Amino acid sequence: MVFTTTKPGARHLRILAILDSTLRAQNMSTLRSVTTSIAAAAIFAGCASAPPMAVAPSGFPDAVKPPATAAYFATLVGAGELTYECRAKPDGSGSVWTFVGPNAALRKTSGETVGKYYGGPTWEANDGSKVVGKQLAVSPSSAGNIPLQLVEVTQSMGSGMLAGTKYIQRLNTVGGVAPAAPCAAGNTGAKQVVNYQADYAFYR
Repeated sequence: MVFTTTKPGARHLRILAILDSTLRAQNMSTLRSVTTSIAAAAIFAGCASAPPMAVAPSGFPDAVKPPATAAYFATLVGAGELTYECRAKPDGSGSVWTFVGPNAALRKTSGETVGKYYGGPTWEANDGSKVVGKQLAVSPSSAGNIPLQLVEVTQSMGSGMLAGTKYIQRLNTVGGVAPAAPCAAGNTGAKQVVNYQADYAFYR
């Protein structure tokens, strides 16, 4: 038997070229698919490790809603005491427990103390920034808890965490109502302290 060899003709060369092109296209497609999967995995991994964005509170009454132009930026938990004093009513009809002022720590939701809340009313951060406000509106809370509140900032000091604050909401209140003890002429001037807690939402 005699074996012969022949050079590939033009038709064979065209077939080889088509096969080579097909294989290259398949490999590139596979490479692109793998690269895309790796990139997507990296993106999702990055999202999983990124800190969550602040979410503005919701579900509160319109009475304590800040203006639409106000931008929420933080919530701090106030926990401490409210002081009341038994004072004569302005109309002379008797005596009533009158709110004197607060004394509370301001904490992040993680529990870290970052400031304090005291008379004024004043919210002061540990970085030196502080704001003083005036009450704009209140709305009833559940029984035994002080009302929800909307405050407008009238003074702002410092350049830290609270800088630029325009409005503050008091939400999710617990306790803090006036004492149940009698307040009458016989104990005018007496003071009592009650515990309370509330969320303070800050807006710029």
